[in-house]
Amino acid sequence: MDIEKIREQFPILKKEVNNKPLVYLDNAATTQKPLVMLDEIQKYYKETNANVHRGIHTLSHESTKAWEGTHEKIAEFLNAENAEEIIFTKNATESLNLVANTYGRQFLNEGDVIVISEMEHHSNIVPWQQLAKEKKLKLEWIPVLDNFKLDLNYLDYLLRKYKERLKILSIVHVSNVLGTVNDIPLLAKKIHSVGGVLCLDASQSVPHMEVDVQKLDCDFLVFSGHKVYGPMGIGVLYGKKELLEKMNPWITGGDMVNKVTKNGARWADIPEKFEAGTPNVAGAIGLAASINCLKKYNWKQISEREKELTQIVLSGISTICDLEVLGSLSTKERVGVISFKIKDMHPHDIATLLDERGIAVRTGFHCCEPLHERFNFGPSTRVSFGIYNTQEEARYFVNSFKAIANKML
Repeated sequence: MDIEKIREQFPILKKEVNNKPLVYLDNAATTQKPLVMLDEIQKYYKETNANVHRGIHTLSHESTKAWEGTHEKIAEFLNAENAEEIIFTKNATESLNLVANTYGRQFLNEGDVIVISEMEHHSNIVPWQQLAKEKKLKLEWIPVLDNFKLDLNYLDYLLRKYKERLKILSIVHVSNVLGTVNDIPLLAKKIHSVGGVLCLDASQSVPHMEVDVQKLDCDFLVFSGHKVYGPMGIGVLYGKKELLEKMNPWITGGDMVNKVTKNGARWADIPEKFEAGTPNVAGAIGLAASINCLKKYNWKQISEREKELTQIVLSGISTICDLEVLGSLSTKERVGVISFKIKDMHPHDIATLLDERGIAVRTGFHCCEPLHERFNFGPSTRVSFGIYNTQEEARYFVNSFKAIANKML
């Protein structure tokens, strides 16, 4: 991989922050955008802009063709069986809410069980909490072990205890704090053994590894476009066709109906049934362009480079006194997301001082308060890598952080 050639595609990387070259290490929050994506969005608005499914004029036909084509491209990227299984939303949060408010509300009854884990993002916690409260469901949590992996023995206990009452397992593929990669095919096998469904939050896995819904055998999968070098405001929900066809729509209105009378309405086929109103056509086109850009590279090469950067940082900061990493120290068991704290230094102070050196990192609970509470960790500082980060940037971060720590402690 020619890293300099890759970096040339991302214009924001030429930016200076506080008179220092930008070192962007906040990719788990959002990734930067390639020129090809920016150009495709601009081209759409300059040459094609029109509402979809609503007109017989040329621009409407072109816009509709582009919109429907993006479903096909995302289906190919995820290895879905067909484009009907791809639904566009605003983001992964909305996708998870759609599953909870359609499948969950329609097919779960009082006393049924939903299982999540302690490493979930709030977006994969709060919708299920609300649904459980509303429908008097049981919400169970898979603990995270001291080795930062899921306690699968506890999941087995829940499967034995509840059997067919366990309806949904909603789980994160990759933790946005720990970097832990969960064994999704194994989890799918377990939940399917009692007739339940697996909902997968792939927001942090899609940018780092091949995500094949056939191999994973998940029933639903969600991710946000902006975390895979695409634009903000576009998200994806994959669902198995047989499930989507049974589900009622969540948001209703225009373009998701075949017919409306004074007495009711007849829904459109999938995916339109779940895509009410004027869609984010430009966002979908931008996402498809970013994914096409990403597909040029070999996943194995991306993973190996990411592990190199992760090892540089883990090895470099491990010598700092009173520093604790929240996650495995082995690069074999994680992606390039590193969360840490250091005694007597507030994460916000760390981030501010790093920003003075042009380095962008994340601080706080990263929308994972139950996970931080599980390890009694408090807020943390997070470094996360993207396809354009270099070894020089990783070393610059380590040296800068060491200098800050030595000065402050």
